[in-house]
Amino acid sequence: MSDSALLIGDIGGTNARFAMANADAPGFSNAHTLKCADFATAEEAIKHYLGAIDAPTPSAICLAAAGPIVDRKVRFTNNPWIIAVRDLQDVFAIERVRLLNDFEAIAYSIPFLTDEDVTPIGLPDPEPLVGEHYTVGVIGPGTGLGAVGLRKYRDHLIPIVGEASHGGFAPETKVQIDILKHLRERFDRVSSERLVSGPGLENLYWALSRIHKEKRAQLSAAEIFSASVEHGDPRATEAVENFFEILGQVAGDLALALGASNGIFIAGGIAKRYPDKLANSRFRSGFERKGRHRSLMERVPTQLITHEEPGLLGAAYCAEQLVADS
Repeated sequence: MSDSALLIGDIGGTNARFAMANADAPGFSNAHTLKCADFATAEEAIKHYLGAIDAPTPSAICLAAAGPIVDRKVRFTNNPWIIAVRDLQDVFAIERVRLLNDFEAIAYSIPFLTDEDVTPIGLPDPEPLVGEHYTVGVIGPGTGLGAVGLRKYRDHLIPIVGEASHGGFAPETKVQIDILKHLRERFDRVSSERLVSGPGLENLYWALSRIHKEKRAQLSAAEIFSASVEHGDPRATEAVENFFEILGQVAGDLALALGASNGIFIAGGIAKRYPDKLANSRFRSGFERKGRHRSLMERVPTQLITHEEPGLLGAAYCAEQLVADS
């Protein structure tokens, strides 16, 4: 086996993306996307991928997964796979295996993103992440809401992994207070993720329809965006506007909690699919609206990650480190 055969992956509930990490610098090649439902286990999917690209048995495996890593294994909420470090070690007869959370992998990608991989959202203009010390945060709405931090200390990259998205939602406007009142009819506790995610946008649309006393069919998140962007539907548009404003509020809370003075990065498929909606929304005003700390927040840059596979890029860095540290 060669140390250059470094298998990486970014696995969600529906799709598993695999690639081979570069051995000399963070990066990857031969990226393929497979449907999780087509394979009984992650190991079977990996074997299929390796055969498809005619790759040797890997000398190291680093997989990012959309779920918490507990006892060196991950269970998915909408995917029957259970991925365990020990199983991967046994099946492929290797020792160097690592699992990490998908947003932890995105955090690791941040130092390696170029100007072409990000788009500034509002002011101020971001500065390059150089020097021995910096702290940033990453937040991203998708099926759920991911949130993580990254601290660089000298030569070390230190991810700050938690469940910030499950903090309680704090309304800041009258309409948000009304939204919260209606969502309390559905949920005993309303977290930020209940509003800032794909299902969260659907909750917003439902609550706003109730506030306006309208009888509307429940729409999916994609249908709500389509109704707003393509048809100018006022309720869908109101839902999208509140979605991005509340995303800004939660991103600002994350920046304060982490001390992320060097910036907040926005990840996830929703923001990437609708960059103009994000850029022209109240995201930045929600981000900066922190009372006595407004002046502090006005100095923190926010950027949209446009890189196609930041999770794989971060996993590639981790695979290199896995080999270097062994």
